[in-house]
Amino acid sequence: MTSFIPDECLQQQLEARVGKIHLRQRLGIERDYERRIFGQGRNFFHIENWSALRSIIRNSLRLVLLHGRARRNARRIQIRRNRIPLSGLPPAFDNYTILQISDLHLDMANDFPHVLIEAVRQVDYDLCVLTGDFRGETFGPYEQAMDGMRQVRPHLKGEVYAVLGNHDTICMVPGLEAMDIRMLLNEQVVLEHGGERIYLAGIDDAHYYRADNIEKAADAIPDAVISILLAHTPEIYRHAAHADFSLMLSGHTHGGQICLPGGAPLMCNARCPRAFCSGAWFYQGMAGYTSAGSGACVVDVRLNCPPEITLHTLQCA
Repeated sequence: MTSFIPDECLQQQLEARVGKIHLRQRLGIERDYERRIFGQGRNFFHIENWSALRSIIRNSLRLVLLHGRARRNARRIQIRRNRIPLSGLPPAFDNYTILQISDLHLDMANDFPHVLIEAVRQVDYDLCVLTGDFRGETFGPYEQAMDGMRQVRPHLKGEVYAVLGNHDTICMVPGLEAMDIRMLLNEQVVLEHGGERIYLAGIDDAHYYRADNIEKAADAIPDAVISILLAHTPEIYRHAAHADFSLMLSGHTHGGQICLPGGAPLMCNARCPRAFCSGAWFYQGMAGYTSAGSGACVVDVRLNCPPEITLHTLQCA
């Protein structure tokens, strides 16, 4: 199955949304590098495009009688809570809550949308952010993932902002925004609360398509204000910190998805320190959090690494 080619109407929508150059680059890279196992992106080896791996994982888990348990684990989404003290946070934003959902992969299994809906119905929050990977494959059709998002969206309260991941095509953007999900494609917005404001920025995928532009995303953000960056992968943590972001929220790694007892990942598929591949971290004055994701990739299984949605609470330091 080759990459989806937008029709003339969709092409015009995308050009109006992201500009001709960004669109040409993104679509060109999608076509040139689809299904690549080696090369392109920040990693040399792209495990998600190795089709034989599905059978290897399933058969290995069956051999050790863990396949059924691993599939059940992938459907037990936990609610993680993370408190983030930020120096200079406006008082109106003290105890402001952000629900982060990452790596949904809604078309990997028919019940994934329902499982996610049940999880998000249990939490209250001020803002929802989605840090990429709506689709299971990295190429081909995406309508099933969009159908899953149409099921989930009515259960997300208030404003929702999102970025694309390395599994997502830019052709998904108009459909997602038609669901009232504001996509941030190297852009920023102002968040107002109680008469005060902070900034939220988001970049296009920085892992595989390398379509990120932090300079563009941060350019309109004033100095010495609280700013949050949504980035699908934690791999650009240095760039984000030196662009003076206060907080970066990411995903991509799935926390390893299949881990040894104790949570040690076999692989994280990200070129950054293991400490930045799951949970809360800190770098050069910038707070960060990497979600283990609510879905699963390659195979709908998890071991010693439960799926999650994350409720972040901002606090005045």
